[in-house]
Amino acid sequence: MVTGTRDRVEPPAVGARRARLTVCGVVQGVGFRPYVHRLASELGLTGFVGNDALAVFIEVHGRPAAVAEFERRLPLEAPPTSLITEIRESPVGARAESSFVIATSNTAAGVRSLVSPDIATCERCVEELCDPGDRRYRHPFITCTDCGPRFTIIRDLPYDRPATTMAQFPMCARCADEYADVGDRRFHAQPIACPDCGPTLSFTAGGVRAEGPDAAMEAAQRALGAGAIVAVKGVGGYHLACRADDDAVLARLRARKARDEKPFALLVRDRTVARRLAAIDSDEERVLTGRARPIVLVPRLAEAPVAESVAPGNPLLGLLLPYAPVHHLLLAPVPGSDVAPPDVLVMTSANISDEPLCFDDRDAADRLPRLADAVLGHDRPIHVPCDDSVVRVVDGAELPIRRSRGYAPLPVPLGRRLPATLAVGAELKNTCCLVDGANAFCSAHIGDMGSTDTTRAFDRAVGQLTTLHRLAPEVIAADAHPGYLTRGWAEQHAGGLDEPALRLVQHHHAHVVSLLAEHGRLGSPVLGVAFDGTGYGDDGTVWGGEFLLLGEDSTRFRRLGHLRTVDLPGGDAAVRNPCRTALAYLAASEVAWDADLPPVAACTNPERAVVQAQLAARRGTVPCSSMGRLFDAVAALIGLRHRIGYEAQAAIDLEICAAAGKAAGAQPGDWAFVLGGDGVLDYRPVIRGLVDELRRGVDRPTLAYRFHAAVAAAVADFARRVCDRAPTPAVGLTGGVFQNVLLLGECTARLRALGLEVLTHRHVPPNDGGLALGQAVIAALGRAPLAAAQSHR
Repeated sequence: MVTGTRDRVEPPAVGARRARLTVCGVVQGVGFRPYVHRLASELGLTGFVGNDALAVFIEVHGRPAAVAEFERRLPLEAPPTSLITEIRESPVGARAESSFVIATSNTAAGVRSLVSPDIATCERCVEELCDPGDRRYRHPFITCTDCGPRFTIIRDLPYDRPATTMAQFPMCARCADEYADVGDRRFHAQPIACPDCGPTLSFTAGGVRAEGPDAAMEAAQRALGAGAIVAVKGVGGYHLACRADDDAVLARLRARKARDEKPFALLVRDRTVARRLAAIDSDEERVLTGRARPIVLVPRLAEAPVAESVAPGNPLLGLLLPYAPVHHLLLAPVPGSDVAPPDVLVMTSANISDEPLCFDDRDAADRLPRLADAVLGHDRPIHVPCDDSVVRVVDGAELPIRRSRGYAPLPVPLGRRLPATLAVGAELKNTCCLVDGANAFCSAHIGDMGSTDTTRAFDRAVGQLTTLHRLAPEVIAADAHPGYLTRGWAEQHAGGLDEPALRLVQHHHAHVVSLLAEHGRLGSPVLGVAFDGTGYGDDGTVWGGEFLLLGEDSTRFRRLGHLRTVDLPGGDAAVRNPCRTALAYLAASEVAWDADLPPVAACTNPERAVVQAQLAARRGTVPCSSMGRLFDAVAALIGLRHRIGYEAQAAIDLEICAAAGKAAGAQPGDWAFVLGGDGVLDYRPVIRGLVDELRRGVDRPTLAYRFHAAVAAAVADFARRVCDRAPTPAVGLTGGVFQNVLLLGECTARLRALGLEVLTHRHVPPNDGGLALGQAVIAALGRAPLAAAQSHR
């Protein structure tokens, strides 16, 4: 059975060649079969193209030169949204045919085809959306093979309409004709729909419902203009939208979400509006307008017409261009309406802070009334929730902060085949990862573990990954921290496998291997610099300022050095109160707690007494070598931030302040870390130098920059000493501290000046959102021994 044909061609001459090609990768739902049909037809070849759950299969028959040209051009001219990971050729007997056809999909067992991420609405669909003469004019669900939802609507493979959430919307005759026409842009576009047969849009407020794109959009725009908070159902879940220029509205939004100071993202109509808000260079614009359409963090303009409370005290704005038709319509005039559309809106996930993304309509009916005044929704189900991705652009390349919509579930190619392995990730910024043969698949962002709802979201993400790939993991990897919920989940589920198959992986080891994996460098020597806030160390202390050496066996590491430990008073209480952390560093540096020092003044008398007693008795304290905690302490020490409302807030303030210092011409200070022969990096001279200069009246931006410069100089000094003793390895910079673009740049410049290769993250985040990849690869590479034991000893 075929779904498309071409005009009859003459049977190939004697001596013709027939080839069978199997194409693996993201080759379903991206217009790959019509592309193959056009290419084969152009070259006068006969045969067929089809797909199954594994791959696209092709047989071409014709003149040997034409077949060779087909094989040469096949990967070079493939659709831009495809991703070819492998092309295999196998012998096949000659068979005369009169045409080249597209075969119907088959089922197959084995490793599954790769799933495309959701793709932003393409320019041709946007043109049709805005064309009064087009039959899909103002249709909120316009899509084609080049764009639209993919990952969020797929229930199973092969990727055909019955296996998506569009199955409940039978195509009208005109859509069915387009779907079956190999020459049409919507040939086998599974989400295809039109106003006659597709999903419907509605707006509901106070029990009153408006249906249809124009009525719903006009009502939504009117509500937003009046200061309402509107829940908007998009591709991967619900957002909360509101005005970006009204502090009172933003205060209500923050109160409802329990999100006091963390910045909000902004949805902007187009790049012209974006340039009114931020200074955007060509690389940032390229990422902002790309198919993934992530939130891009860019420098805010002083005259930007948005409220300060969008991103309090932050010089960056997170900008997002429309990626779904509903966004384009929400920011465009409604024909015949007197309501002026917004050109910028706050757009944030519709959930209370630390809760998972709201995406299911039944869940929305329960949760949204507490968050939103109205709902702009639709009846196309979302099968897989997918939050917006967040990136920064560094040296022209993306630095992922959150990898989700637009990127997940694209694979990380590993360059070797590994056993089926599931990794359960970290406790914060959780993602899970599935190794499937030669690829690793990271889930979309799940969030911070710790609630029943997040655990359910995690279960759902694991189930979705394993279902799509028809894979039962042979081993489960988890962080070695005994208190992590993810470890408990892994221990419970590993016991259900045929053999005990739990592998515990040290936190910072996983960070370094995630970096190696995304660069295709598994088995390559590397000095991993892993700086973050918290990671469970092999000695039971808190690590986070680590220098790890990995050789040809990526499953093992040597801890060559680390930041000098400090007794962290109160554990998590110190994390939430950087002033207390600063007191610990002052005490360790033998600096008196004089009242003129900002963290001393910020702590109450009872607080100081408690911290002093804890440190003196070493009770209620945790030995900690974390660079993240040192950043917190310095932020408090120079008076920037003493209490935090969200993770890494103090460190972010310190980076902002340091960037201002560098811009003003600040130079490195006279004080520096001292590197001992045992590999311990002593921070005490830095603390003393900071205190001395603070008391001499040196301004905070200069102090903040000098601290960054001192950390970068210490990293370079450590790397130089290692490379003087051994063949020069690459240096990998990983861990959440390296989201700090200023520090990343300073370290990279110094290391390259030494002639060293520097690896930084480009595909998965340096923070714990990338941890599962490293866990999965370590466990898959070293399946034996499998036990609740150290991962490298």
